Amino acid sequence: MLLAGVVGAAVLWSAVPDGAELRFVYLVLLGLFVGSGLVWALARAPIGRTLRHAGIWLLIGGVIFVGYSFRDEARYVLDRVQGDLTPQQGYGATETEISFRAGPNGHFLVEAEIDGADLLLVVDTGASDVILNAEDARKLGFDPDTLNYSMPYNTANGTVMGAPLRLDAIRIGPVVVRNVRASVNQAPMNRSLLGVSFLSQIGGYRVSGDVLTLYATSP
Repeated sequence: MLLAGVVGAAVLWSAVPDGAELRFVYLVLLGLFVGSGLVWALARAPIGRTLRHAGIWLLIGGVIFVGYSFRDEARYVLDRVQGDLTPQQGYGATETEISFRAGPNGHFLVEAEIDGADLLLVVDTGASDVILNAEDARKLGFDPDTLNYSMPYNTANGTVMGAPLRLDAIRIGPVVVRNVRASVNQAPMNRSLLGVSFLSQIGGYRVSGDVLTLYATSP
């Protein structure tokens, strides 16, 4: 059985389309696995038990084959489930993009690595800068009590003052921006904001329904 499989694979190898070599090898190995088990069972057991065992092995082989064939779809489903369970971590990340699902309140909450610290920020296209609250500023090594709150910001609640500063790098999945303009808000804030000073320097972003996709800049 093994010899026949190897000879058959060698004969058919030249007819395999470009890019399908790995799939061909997988199918050959699967066929040898199932076929060898069937031959071994036929030689050692009564026909009834042999057919039952053969059916089990064929079922296992079929499940493996179907799972391999639909591996991309399975990965997509797992990514979407992760996006629902932990929306701030994103899903569907590739080398150029990452997506986030909106929370129950309709806001997009993202987990970002800022100067080595992991922070949760709300995406806000109405904020001109990345705005940090006092708690997140402390995580980054700043002392809010000693900062110079000299920058006015017009908000829905009126004018508030912020302490301008620069962040070395903000990383969200494959999306990285360096030397980002930011400020620490003088007024209390529940959550820091990911504003335009970051969004304007990435490769772009798109909102489709309840999904936000961030794109990395081209190398």
